Amino acid sequence: MKTKSATGKKKVNLITLGCSKNQVDSEVLLTQLRGNGIDADHESLKEDAQIVIINTCGFIDNAKQESIDTILRYADAKSEGLVEKVYVTGCLSQRYKDDLQKEIPLVDGWFGTRDLSRLLKVFNADYKKELVGERILTNPGHYAYLKISEGCDRPCSFCAIPLMRGKHVSRPIEELVKEAKNLASAGTKELLLIAQDSTYYGLDLYKKRNLAELMLRLSEVDGIEWIRLHYAFPAGFPTDVLDVMARTPNICKYLDIPLQHGSTKMLQQMRRGITREKTEQLIDEIRTRVPGIAIRTTFIVGHPGETRAEFDDLLEFAEKSRFERAGVFSYSHEENTHAYSMPDEVPAKQKQKRADELMAVQEKISFELNQQKVGKVMKVLVDRMESGTYIGRTEHDSPEVDNEVIIGSDEHLRIGDFVQVRIDAASEFDLTGTAI
Repeated sequence: MKTKSATGKKKVNLITLGCSKNQVDSEVLLTQLRGNGIDADHESLKEDAQIVIINTCGFIDNAKQESIDTILRYADAKSEGLVEKVYVTGCLSQRYKDDLQKEIPLVDGWFGTRDLSRLLKVFNADYKKELVGERILTNPGHYAYLKISEGCDRPCSFCAIPLMRGKHVSRPIEELVKEAKNLASAGTKELLLIAQDSTYYGLDLYKKRNLAELMLRLSEVDGIEWIRLHYAFPAGFPTDVLDVMARTPNICKYLDIPLQHGSTKMLQQMRRGITREKTEQLIDEIRTRVPGIAIRTTFIVGHPGETRAEFDDLLEFAEKSRFERAGVFSYSHEENTHAYSMPDEVPAKQKQKRADELMAVQEKISFELNQQKVGKVMKVLVDRMESGTYIGRTEHDSPEVDNEVIIGSDEHLRIGDFVQVRIDAASEFDLTGTAI
């Protein structure tokens, strides 16, 4: 592809690490590069690019190590003459740029999470405002992540995201609706709403929590059949969202609400702004007002101050609450966070043991809840084919993190279509069924 940029005919390969929010950033960058006539690809298997951009994650130890290993791999490739330029962007670069510059001098440029225009200038490219709301998707096109805001104002003890992403900034409703319409016109049927804290949406722009109105406006976009809400903060949860969810057919009865713990003492240590009692009241209200909802949550084990007693509180909370979906993370001691000033007393092996114990409880709950679906007919979105078998999801499942449905069918199914599936069997994390 010809290009007017300084890269000549050189190819650019963009590597993405970390979460779905990073994925959206990479998609925006890819759209801008191609919009400027640059031959750019995302995670090309050909490895024939002369220029590599690595979009890094800096969230927890494992993610940071993966990012560093990837940077070192391409720095070595540069020293061997396999690539000409290596640029690094994203959260790790935002957080540790000064240190990384000294440690890995072969990298040609370091860019933070809000340096898109500066990164484009390396390629003699301009930020094209006419491309706002347009995105080249890097996942199957029938679903798309829609980032409704950037940054976070929460003071959670364990979290370094505000250091990397800055303060909360909502995107205007009109801009998000325009992007949704563009996605729908290209074949997207499912929107996954993401943010650092989705329930804070609108406070900066509209002086009120405006998530419910945003979801209603998005639900009116032709072609969008599922809207899924992620990363809702429990303290100050805007309950008008529940009414919208209950009465709007194309808003999934699904809520991703990271609770992090079930002990009031630990919730206070974590600076979550909520108690165990208020958390339980909120969960009860969600389930009462949206019958049949699937609640996904995440927990952190091994935070400073967590003794066996607090962990037992968490186990009891999980057993009592019977969440449809749950993930478990071991606490990571992050520099410049509030918790970093506390001793990281729980040994790594103990953290892992607690994580395994909690997940064993969740697996039992998931198995029992999934068994209740056997014999039922469910609407399933076909995501992909693997080894001749179709794989899909119900409205209660988000891509990559939740259950999947293994679909048996005598007829051809199109990827991205909705089908009715009779559930024939269930395990802890998967359903098996037949298309009817």
